[in-house]
Amino acid sequence: MTNQTAKSRRSRIFHGIGALCCLLLLAVIFLAWEKRSTGKFIVTDAPLVVLTHVRVVDGTGAPAREDQVIVIESGRIKSIDDGSKASVPTGGKQIDLTGHTAIPGLVGMHEHLFYTTDAGARDVAANVSFARLYLASGVTTIRTGGTLSLENDQLTKKQVENGEWLGPKIHLTSPYINHRVGESLNPQQLAEQIDGWASEGVTSFKIYTNISRAELSAVVRAAHKRGLKVTGHLCAVGFREAADLGIDNLEHGLVVDTEFYSAKRTDQCPQRSDWLPELAKLDVMSPHVQEMIRELVSHGVAITSTLPIFETYAGQRFQIDPRMQYALTPQAYASCLSHIQREREDTRWPKLWEAVLKKEMQFEHEFVKAGGLLMAGTDPTGWGGVIAGFGDQRGLELLVEAGFTPEEAIRIATLNGALFLGEASRIGTLTVGKQADVIIVRGNPSSSISDIRNVELVFKDGVGYDSAKLIESVHGLVGGES
Repeated sequence: MTNQTAKSRRSRIFHGIGALCCLLLLAVIFLAWEKRSTGKFIVTDAPLVVLTHVRVVDGTGAPAREDQVIVIESGRIKSIDDGSKASVPTGGKQIDLTGHTAIPGLVGMHEHLFYTTDAGARDVAANVSFARLYLASGVTTIRTGGTLSLENDQLTKKQVENGEWLGPKIHLTSPYINHRVGESLNPQQLAEQIDGWASEGVTSFKIYTNISRAELSAVVRAAHKRGLKVTGHLCAVGFREAADLGIDNLEHGLVVDTEFYSAKRTDQCPQRSDWLPELAKLDVMSPHVQEMIRELVSHGVAITSTLPIFETYAGQRFQIDPRMQYALTPQAYASCLSHIQREREDTRWPKLWEAVLKKEMQFEHEFVKAGGLLMAGTDPTGWGGVIAGFGDQRGLELLVEAGFTPEEAIRIATLNGALFLGEASRIGTLTVGKQADVIIVRGNPSSSISDIRNVELVFKDGVGYDSAKLIESVHGLVGGES
């Protein structure tokens, strides 16, 4: 090695160390500022709050009720009464919500605390920005859908619970359980890993594409022994096989079920480019698909709808949420626009994905019609076209496009997730005695679901937060490279 080469190498190392130190310092400053500044986002933390003249969509699927009075006391819903009959308490904080609608806090069941370019393993500042966006958008509870940094997710959960950071209630899912093609995982080691993660607060375990039936079975046994649940983004294993093995939840729906691929091999995940064209032509009403739906329902397997992420691949029909320009870094937003342009120049795959998206919508409607438990989530990954919170709102719009009424879509995104988490006695509906997780929306999402984007006030455990201020606080932060 020449002296010049050695000097150049040392220079790069020193610059790298310097850059890393600067980033760590910025992260420390950011997190210290976060801890001090949470109070400015609170509209009210009064022990008694009275919401008057508000429309209520309660999350059960029932029709909206006009001109209601909601009384929140000590973080819980004390009463919900017709405005013409209600006895309005004196004192406390009173808010006139004429022209507004109250719905339960959303329960996002496939969420992440990292943006695509953050990769989840770089710094917790990414977690902070996504946590705020979830809360600002009315998502008061999330289950992470797999993680690339369990340590970061644990820290975020702890800090939110301590009141030092702002965000939703967080249910932790394990890192992705997967392996390379041609490899395998030892069942005993899998069981030990499940026990280890469970002791760290993980309540759900995420299997991924290359996991075999034997490996899935080992994960299910270990998790169920702990009274915990297993979910999966499948590929090597088909839905019916997974149901027979005891899986609790299937992510994404028909889009990732390869069991109907004509060249499917046991315990092997085919290339998406091979089976996706066949999926686009699959008849959801065919006896084989309908039988699969019945088997899932009979085994009590829930499905998580993630329509927003699949729409991002659908070319011309996808429209980026205009609010993303404000939240993303300029570089991340430019990258999104560049990707959209490339997609629109592609004459094959976007049209194929649009057909697949329609099949998925039909499948989800059929699954619910058969009695299945459908939940909702965003999965803010892919190339970056959806982000925390905004994507959850888009999910409701897409569920309505899939044929559900607005009230049914709201139930899917609230109560159904609470049921799966075992939290329905506390969250998921606007019901007397439950925690006061309440979204206040300008307009009427029961007649125009797009009004779900007009979130103005979010109550979490009775504390009301200003949505606009929360969004403003992450201006230009999402997608920053660390």
